[in-house]
Amino acid sequence: MNAAAVLPAPVPRRAGAPAAPGRALAAWQALERGIDRWTWPALNPLHHLGSMAFLCFWTLAASGIYLYAVIDTSAAGAHASIERLAAWPWFYGGWLRSVHRYAADAFVLLMGLHALREWLHGRFRAHHRFSWLTGVPLIVFAFVCGIGGFWLNWDELGQYSALATAEWLDALPGLTTPLARNFLSLDTVGDRLFSLFVFVHLGVALLMTFGLWFHIQRLPRARVVPPQPLALGLLAMFVGLATVTPVVSGPAADMTRVPAALRLDWLLLFVHPMADALSGGLAWVVLGGALAGLLWLPFMPHRREDAPAARVDPDYCSGCRRCVDDCPYAAIGMVAHPSGKPGHELAVVDAERCARCGICAGACPSATPFRSVADLQSGIDMPQLPVNTLREQLRQRLQAAPAARSIVAFRCAHVPPPACLLAPDVVAIELLCVGQLPPAFVEYALRDGAAGVLVQACAPGHCAFRDGATLLHERLHGVREPRLRPTVPRERWAMVWSGARDADAIAPILDRWRGPQSARERTPSALELST
Repeated sequence: MNAAAVLPAPVPRRAGAPAAPGRALAAWQALERGIDRWTWPALNPLHHLGSMAFLCFWTLAASGIYLYAVIDTSAAGAHASIERLAAWPWFYGGWLRSVHRYAADAFVLLMGLHALREWLHGRFRAHHRFSWLTGVPLIVFAFVCGIGGFWLNWDELGQYSALATAEWLDALPGLTTPLARNFLSLDTVGDRLFSLFVFVHLGVALLMTFGLWFHIQRLPRARVVPPQPLALGLLAMFVGLATVTPVVSGPAADMTRVPAALRLDWLLLFVHPMADALSGGLAWVVLGGALAGLLWLPFMPHRREDAPAARVDPDYCSGCRRCVDDCPYAAIGMVAHPSGKPGHELAVVDAERCARCGICAGACPSATPFRSVADLQSGIDMPQLPVNTLREQLRQRLQAAPAARSIVAFRCAHVPPPACLLAPDVVAIELLCVGQLPPAFVEYALRDGAAGVLVQACAPGHCAFRDGATLLHERLHGVREPRLRPTVPRERWAMVWSGARDADAIAPILDRWRGPQSARERTPSALELST
């Protein structure tokens, strides 16, 4: 070991992350932690807003295909065919119209909460920019498609929505003839107009399908279906609502009179009363400004710490593609190796997409600390915390620890350490993300004299880099390469999530490794007693 090695400075925050969470983010995180206590982090609905919105979209697609096949889309028969459908027995799909509406409401609600959560966490800059810029237009598509669905019903609510939309479009400059007069009058409402309605509703839905696919292109292992308990619960809620409070149509549309009372869907049709209250032109300014603001967020000037992206060493990269498979933001690709050897590939990092998380370094097979070279180099590594520095840090701190057999704790920089990890006999090593840890470091620490090795990871749904904790969990349990060797004693290492339930499990694990005498003599801290 190089005795002159210098311990690294604290790990910098990831690029694009706020220096400290604001009050809104702190309140949101407190809400998530509160729900975690009741549902467990893996089943917290706030951690699956995107996948639950996807499930709503699949529900809309399945029910919409059936509804399109059985209803009449002509001007004269649309309303009557939907009324007949509502009277059919449930096994013929009579309840699907209600399920379709409730799924649409849930979709826009979950979509809004998903966008709010991403905004609060600052996930619209740097490597998040692509997903944000492809997600914002989906908000527009969702409301256009939803509003167009009311027109196909062609009851008084559909009539009001179509007229209000036409009058709102008339407020745009450049339209010489009013749309409401030319397309929505007693003489012009016919099958041709309904063909336009069908095109708006179904055409935008198809466009949205492509938009959703495009939205997740840079998110490997994107979750488009929530965990089974959440999925079944959401579908059961739709069926329950359709049974208890089915959606009913109003009177058939009549262009000779103005509807007196309407049951407005405020989630999907809020724009109509907004345009009435503000005037059409001002409503365009407000909504257009909000949309422009969302699109401008990724380009907004901000202070950031420019941590270097992952770097590839051609001399040690074997072209195994593990870093490509594990990168949470598709920032790594493969090219022909400069050596010219047939079939030999080299990893290449896109610095704009790189999240500076180090998950790729933890996946590299050359990042094992058991190599006898003095200067440990790996195929792909993080310049701010390379694997050689990590090995030197582990060696020095174990040698300098006051206890004869210390405990090593690898922890994520985004997780606050509990008081028990601040004990003198605990060697705590902070990582960019726990996914940066090569599994062989667990065995290396044990062979270097550690009594036990603890890995403190972000709870499911809380990982700043999506999959870091999950990928390391799979590596340690032999599901994913590189694997922790099965000969490593299972009772000598543990991986603990930082959720509300698992935080209390850390102290007993440390006491077990210290031995029964240490457990009796140890006095718990006030923080541990309070938890």
